[in-house]
Amino acid sequence: MTLNIENDIANDIEDHAEVDTEDVDVAQGEAPAETSGEATPVQAGRNIGRIVAYVVLPVAVLAMACGVGFLKWQANSIGTSQATAAQSVSAATEIATAMLSYRADQVEQDLTAASDRMTGEFRNEYTTLINDVVIPGAKEKRVSAEATVPAAALVSSSADRAEVLVYIDQTTTVGDDPPSATTSSARVSLEKVGDRWLLAGFEPV
Repeated sequence: MTLNIENDIANDIEDHAEVDTEDVDVAQGEAPAETSGEATPVQAGRNIGRIVAYVVLPVAVLAMACGVGFLKWQANSIGTSQATAAQSVSAATEIATAMLSYRADQVEQDLTAASDRMTGEFRNEYTTLINDVVIPGAKEKRVSAEATVPAAALVSSSADRAEVLVYIDQTTTVGDDPPSATTSSARVSLEKVGDRWLLAGFEPV
């Protein structure tokens, strides 16, 4: 019984194989359909797709990358400029305060410390002035001075140079006399030496 079933299945497979062979022969005997020179809608769609894939998208991506790069550079430049402005204004304020403030009993230490935040020819001139005039006079007449900078504004700046306008209030006490107050303004020139902003010029205005 089992053998007969297997024979029947084998015969069925042979019959199907003959039918499939005839179908293939008929298909091979058919003449190919004529094609026109015009692109079909499908082919046109594929061509447009290739243009978009190989031309439009790369150009768009490049433009986007350039735009992002420019915005990043611009943000970094603005950030750097703002940092330079803040640092130079802060340095000008601190140095102007220090160079005009001293106590009679330690005037030499106070003004020498201020000169350490100066550079170039101005430092030499300031050192000569305090040693020859200010320090001896302060010791002799018991002169003390206290300066503050209530306002300061950046005039110009670059990577290593800056000019800052400072407004100065100074109170001076001579011996036992009542203190006297003065107000002035000056244009402070700064140079960046290493990572420090140093005073290179001080011009009253």
